[in-house]
Amino acid sequence: MAYGKSIELFLVNGTSDSLVTAELSNWNGRAIKIPRTEVSGCDRDDIKGVGVYFLLCQEDDGTDSVYIGEAENVLDRLIQHLRDYKSGKEKYYWNTAVIFVGRDLNKALIRYLENRLVEIANDCGRYSILTKNTYKNTVLKEAQIASMEEFIDNVRILISTLGYRPLVPVPKASDDATYLFCKGGGASAKGFVSAGGFTVLKGSSISDHTVPSFEIRGKYYFNTRNALIRDGIIKDSIFIRDYEFRAPSAASAVILGRTSNGNEDWKTADGMKLKEL
Repeated sequence: MAYGKSIELFLVNGTSDSLVTAELSNWNGRAIKIPRTEVSGCDRDDIKGVGVYFLLCQEDDGTDSVYIGEAENVLDRLIQHLRDYKSGKEKYYWNTAVIFVGRDLNKALIRYLENRLVEIANDCGRYSILTKNTYKNTVLKEAQIASMEEFIDNVRILISTLGYRPLVPVPKASDDATYLFCKGGGASAKGFVSAGGFTVLKGSSISDHTVPSFEIRGKYYFNTRNALIRDGIIKDSIFIRDYEFRAPSAASAVILGRTSNGNEDWKTADGMKLKEL
């Protein structure tokens, strides 16, 4: 049985696009969202603590990506990221950092957390993961593992509340879900309307070509299609896992290789258009 959660959000500077803290009742951890532009001038003690962090960014092709890291002083590590980008050692540009600190964390625990969070984010498949190496064999006591898994559950809740979804699994269809189909140009896909948009099911196929105008008229979807192929979510023109798009038209455009109105191109087995449901 799922229970309700009480979350306290505090807009430190009075606006949601500046520094925000988030706390769950009966938990000694804390989430801190900070824009890149405020990192250098920040002197908060809580950000100087031991923790894990997410650097949220968007690639040139429009896809979301995230770097997940750990540090004994998170603020110092964020400042180092800024220096590395300035010197050319770091190629990606992040806009926002979301930090998770806790009173009882130490180096071994945050290494465990970093590795697990990267594993979970990879399994979710929503973001491109920029973290290349983690400590995979951190030895912890059974009680410590249980405590860190609970910590991860709270991280999932708070980072989603703050508007980021790297740890949100792709939705599964309910027993009474209405399945829709998109076909054309050699493509044959199946999916359903989900809470975050539209989910295309594993095994769906995309067209083996794109129309010449797609790169210009549907540039965002063209880039999304290429990113899904690059990241291995689409392999040999087949979705190898379920994938949630933000809208039905995004899903159908990627599948058909052209601009598309998802309300028209997604249909039930009986031929009823999505807009008619």
